[in-house]
Parts: sequence; C-alpha cells; structure tokens
Amino acid sequence: MSAVISANMLATIAALIGDTARANILFALMGGKALTAGELAASAGVTAQTASGHLAKLADAGLVAVEKQGRHRYSRLATPEVAQALHALMTVAAMAPRRHHPTGPREVALRLARTCYDHMAGRLAVAITDQLQADGHIILDDGAGQITRSGQHLFDALGIGQTTMPGKRPLCRTCLDWSERRPHLAGRLGAILLSRLLEMQWLAKAPAGRALLITSLGEKALIEHFRLPVDWRQTDLYPCRSNGNSNGF
Repeated sequence: MSAVISANMLATIAALIGDTARANILFALMGGKALTAGELAASAGVTAQTASGHLAKLADAGLVAVEKQGRHRYSRLATPEVAQALHALMTVAAMAPRRHHPTGPREVALRLARTCYDHMAGRLAVAITDQLQADGHIILDDGAGQITRSGQHLFDALGIGQTTMPGKRPLCRTCLDWSERRPHLAGRLGAILLSRLLEMQWLAKAPAGRALLITSLGEKALIEHFRLPVDWRQTDLYPCRSNGNSNGF
C-alpha cells in the first residue's frame, strides 16, 4: 500500500510541476525571494488570477508557502528540499538533446553567477568549490562535505564561524550545477557564504531575476581570498549545452 501511495504522490507532484505556468512560477521562486502573485504571473506569462489558482494548488501540495504582510500575500518555496528537487530537474533538463538556441546576455550572466534558492550557482560557485577542495579546505564525498581546520580558518576570516551556521540542514553538501556540470556548495555553508558575500558587497543581486553581479570590490577580493585562477571566467573545461529554454533556469 505504501508503494502505491508513494507512486500516486509522485505522479501528483510531477503533474503539478509539469504544467508550464506552474513550472515557471516555481523556477521564479528559485531566486530565494518571496514574490507576489502579480510578480509570479509576469514570470509565468499568465494573469494574476490564474497565477493565484496555480499557487493555491502548489500550496496544497506543500511545494510553496504563503506569507501575509499587511494586505499583501507573498509566496516562496516551502522548504530547501523543494528547491533541491527543482534543481535536480533542471540538471536533467539541461542534459536533453541540444536545440538551436542563440545564447543571449541574460544566459551568459546566469551561467557566470546566479542564486540557486539560498546559495550560489554558476561558474563562480563551481570555481570557488573546486579551489576550496584543491586547497584542502573542504572534503567532498558523494554529495556530502566536511570543513577542514584550514577551511574553518578561511571562513573565520570572512566572519563565518560555526556559531553563525545554526540549523538542522546539512552543514556542507553539494548540488550538481546544471550549467557547469560540476558541484557547487549548498547546505548551511553555501547559504551563509552567499549571504556574507552579499553583505560584504563582493556580490550584488541583479535588479531582476536570479543573476548575481560581481562588484568592482569583489573582482579582486574573490580571486585573492579563494585563490581563484585569474582566468576563471574564461576557463571552460566543462562546456554547457543549451536545452532550448530561453528562461535560463
């Protein structure tokens, strides 16, 4: 019986995500922000009333959570596990057969650096993860991660101590980056690292969308602190393939 229920639930969740408008709503929420029905309607290309109907279904399934603030209602992904599942689907979608789709500036920006729910993704995130591992600051094994003593010193220098990373989520784990096909940091460490880099103004969020901008201050600081190769932007050992989706998820 449990197997039947599990299969039915899986089919229900898959059907909800499989609707194009609802998929666009969920992907818009991957930026980590809570958004209004109107904002999500614009992302999905539907009316606000239609978006509200989709959000009600997603909320009933536990995929999104709705928060009220004054007269406004904001929706966000319900849990980090929902974001993780969506990211896994993005990775699978990126492996689909190549379609002709010219790369635009928006996609270039997303592939360089973007938010993945509450942590960094894109070439910058992968470069930092690779270098942390190469320098022995973290140890990664089958998706799980461990911070070494030298790594803790490195993060301490950024103002990230163990006491600043409370929570029940895994401290250090990885996501497979859909555009780079390499792991980037996630978990509590990935979330607090992004928050700290934004606070230090090494990174800034783009006015709209999920792209992260590297500030003039961050250009040099990121290379120096994480010992990144000076040509990390150009290095493309793992070329990405477009899946034909102009939204750049």
